[in-house]
Amino acid sequence: METYPQTRWDLSALLQAPRGEPVERALHDIETRITQFETARPKLNAAMDENEFLALVRELEELHRALYRVAAYADLWFTEDTQNADALAFKNKMDQLAMSVSNRALFFSLWWKEVDDANAARLLRHAGDYIYFLESERMFKPHTLKENEEQIINLKDVNGIGGLMTVYDMLTNKYIFTLTVNGETKTMTRDELSAYVRHPDAAVRQAAYAELYRVYSADGAVLAQIYANRVNDWKAEQVELRHFKTPIAMRNLANNVPDDAVETLLAVARKNTGIFQRYFKLKAQWLGLAPMKRSDVYAPLAPADMTVPWDQALTMVFDSFEQFSPRIATEARSVFEAGHVDAEIRPGKRGGAFCASILPELPPYVMLNYSGKARDVSTIAHELGHAVHARLAREHSTFTFHSALPMAETASVFAEMIMNERLLRETNDAALKRDILSRIVDDAYATVMRQAFFALFEIDAHAAFADGATTAQVNEMYLQNLKTQFGDAVEIQDYFQWEWVSIPHIYQSPFYVYAYSFGQLLTLALYQRYREQGEDFKPKYLKILSYGGSASPQRILQEADIDISSAAFWQGGFDAINEFIDQLEDLES
Repeated sequence: METYPQTRWDLSALLQAPRGEPVERALHDIETRITQFETARPKLNAAMDENEFLALVRELEELHRALYRVAAYADLWFTEDTQNADALAFKNKMDQLAMSVSNRALFFSLWWKEVDDANAARLLRHAGDYIYFLESERMFKPHTLKENEEQIINLKDVNGIGGLMTVYDMLTNKYIFTLTVNGETKTMTRDELSAYVRHPDAAVRQAAYAELYRVYSADGAVLAQIYANRVNDWKAEQVELRHFKTPIAMRNLANNVPDDAVETLLAVARKNTGIFQRYFKLKAQWLGLAPMKRSDVYAPLAPADMTVPWDQALTMVFDSFEQFSPRIATEARSVFEAGHVDAEIRPGKRGGAFCASILPELPPYVMLNYSGKARDVSTIAHELGHAVHARLAREHSTFTFHSALPMAETASVFAEMIMNERLLRETNDAALKRDILSRIVDDAYATVMRQAFFALFEIDAHAAFADGATTAQVNEMYLQNLKTQFGDAVEIQDYFQWEWVSIPHIYQSPFYVYAYSFGQLLTLALYQRYREQGEDFKPKYLKILSYGGSASPQRILQEADIDISSAAFWQGGFDAINEFIDQLEDLES
């Protein structure tokens, strides 16, 4: 099995270098394209020729393609080392450029939203793969402001709240944590520290969490103020200026998911807290914990978490993909072959993991922080699932190959399920099966229930900060959120009141998090159908992924006969989780 080094990525496919002639040439190209595009303003009219309209959309796409290259380079370079002053300066410059280009091209989007329905339908008939992109633009018509107002908001975002979010990243990514294990004191990044929350020793787990929130709470007042500004900025723009009914409604429209579908999802999640409370009570018995504490939630059932070398981890992932579909395995390898994976752990590097899909024809960039834990293997499968999703949708335009946010976790979670199912199938070792099943349920908690309750917290926190709540009041609100999740199954330590200030998503992308719950429950439903239909399911699944973002989530999911407004559908996902717990209980009896 071919393997690949655990190294940093190569960004040269985006830009040869962040200085000198390569940048000058790229910036000149962008300026030439936006200047040419601006000449179309006087020609815009509702009765314009279909071919002329389509040519303008293609010009706009090419402009965005040129801009995406330099903007993505800036973001990914900064991700490599958030303390790199040159990377930060370049990112700031590209953020300003993106804002300027967006403002100069804004006239087209505003005109398109104002075209009457009859002429819009006429122009859409000839728009090919751009249809869903153009339809989506028109959905925002009731929430769109005048051109000069939209331009001011763009200026405000990049120099105001956007800059503040960069400060949050810089502040939190430079944190260093100290932990003593087996008499040895170590300093580490957050990702390295996070490995210890799954340590077999309860004292180590508790010490890791205590250290995590000790460091965050030291800046707690500052981080809370940053969030308060994020919340108030969001309310001012989305509710007061754009007239969305609620702060979350803007995210729902951007996801093209009805408000009632999201409300149903969150209501069903709240209704099903007992499933995970049951699991944590069983887990406490199996581990001999009385009581189970919040720091024990991810405790391993196996005596110790094995260390998996990088090469072995890749082999496990690629073999699992190959058994399901050679095409998926090939697409996953293409990301490594392009040199687009950064898996090193380095000081200053952004924590966590992500997959960035920039252009349809370009293999995505995957960031990992691989520390050798079994959970890191699942993370590789997860992020490569994202990459495969983008690769399968590469026949679409730059505007339509990205999946909508609620669909974005489908391939990633399914990839994890493929790997876990294979391991369960190929082993007779009860201890290993127990470990795999417990990780599946642990991940289901982290991805479904935890994220749903983050979204519920966001709804409450946006209302509270808008009403002038203090940091202490929001801390108490967060503790109550945890107590609702865990009931009498888990004891909550006081320092978890600071957990919310350590969640980047609620800062960077308000109400993003429910997409994780959506994606996990959706994937459980799809995976259940795969188990029922076998080989007949695979073409349907690949077709779902190949849509990318060229249709609404509702239309794409018709391929699997799924109704996202149905409480029964969401309940089916929780029922599947309950079955995994049943299997675990059978192993333990």
